[in-house]
Amino acid sequence: MGIFKIEGGIQLKGEITPQGAKNEALQILCAVLLTPEKVTINNIPDIIDINKLITLLGNLGVKIQKNGNSSITFQADEVNMGYLETEAFKKEGGSLRGSIMIVGPLLARFGKGYIPKPGGDKIGRRRLDTHFEGFINLGAKFRYNREDHFYGVEAPDGLTGTDMLLDEASVTGTANIVMAAVLAKGTTTVYNAACEPYLQQLCKMLNAMGAKISGVGSNLLTIEGVEALGGCEHRILPDMIEIGSWIGLAAMTKSEITIKNVSWENLGVIPNVFRKLGITLEKKGDDIFIPAHVNGYEVKTDIDGSILTIADAPWPGFTPDLLSIILVVATQAKGDVLIHQKMFESRLFFVDKLIDMGAKIILCDPHRAVVIGHDFKSQLKATTMSSPDIRAGISLLIAALSAKGTSTIQNIEQIDRGYERIDERLRAIGANIVRA
Repeated sequence: MGIFKIEGGIQLKGEITPQGAKNEALQILCAVLLTPEKVTINNIPDIIDINKLITLLGNLGVKIQKNGNSSITFQADEVNMGYLETEAFKKEGGSLRGSIMIVGPLLARFGKGYIPKPGGDKIGRRRLDTHFEGFINLGAKFRYNREDHFYGVEAPDGLTGTDMLLDEASVTGTANIVMAAVLAKGTTTVYNAACEPYLQQLCKMLNAMGAKISGVGSNLLTIEGVEALGGCEHRILPDMIEIGSWIGLAAMTKSEITIKNVSWENLGVIPNVFRKLGITLEKKGDDIFIPAHVNGYEVKTDIDGSILTIADAPWPGFTPDLLSIILVVATQAKGDVLIHQKMFESRLFFVDKLIDMGAKIILCDPHRAVVIGHDFKSQLKATTMSSPDIRAGISLLIAALSAKGTSTIQNIEQIDRGYERIDERLRAIGANIVRA
């Protein structure tokens, strides 16, 4: 396994262009299975999780043509459904959380879809009930093999539109159900649907392919089923999680950084949450400029003077993927913050590594942590640590870049799953980071 060696305490400076959004790409790539025609996708991030999914699509028989940097044309006109029943698929599909979203398109177009229990980050239980309850509502029969954790849905006579109320506003669940419903007979309404920008992007792409989806951007989607979909060209949004990571990095290292072409209108509350920590963000066209915070940053209290609480919530609330970044940034703020991670019971467990570096954090329970900021009066100290998941990994990397001394981060494949050539891009703005 690879490691990063990072010399901390260096001020950085320069411009960063965010990669394409990982969470959007996982949905968009699965949607190519809905049509036998060519689909061209631009701004695809070159990261482990996305490359795994592209390989899986290729093994399913999807034709893949690379057009140049970050652009690929897919054509699913000769899909090999037999691959779904092989041991190779069980291993390959089980290594990637996003593989669950091939089920909806395959079910809609071919009448059946199978998937092994998906892998991904070890951040707590991530239920699949919303996905399969949606398919069942559309008329599919569900089966589950407990011995090898293999899920299947079948609808040999096709799917039928219906009204459904989701038990949770799951982003991947909504995406899967929408992709299944676009080829169903009749009309489907999905209430309590996720409405994240990446889900909106999926709906816009499907409409460009000939689907009839209305209510995009709201929590009530109406899908009129069509007989077939055609090809299209689609561009993936910049990754809002990576943008938030660069903001946190700039603040923690007191660096002057410009983040280019961020698609401000799709960032939601993210800029304001960082501003609550006292971080200055300037909108310059479609860029974010973060000046060097040489005097630190001070946390804003609530109106009544009580401690600031930052919690995750479904869109347009604050994304849970950035809470790890917020927690790290708060360790050097002036003031205290309560971090409340509602969705996953293991995501905050990486704080022990920050405490080893000298951070003042009280882990109240699996979902809440109080961070007592140092106000840069006490610098974090370098250490050796291991990356437990994508977001904790990048958070530890940010901590290491701000720390005194040389840190080592192990298991960096977790970071590579979500961040494209992170070490090269950091070196380009002055960081001393080596991959070994």
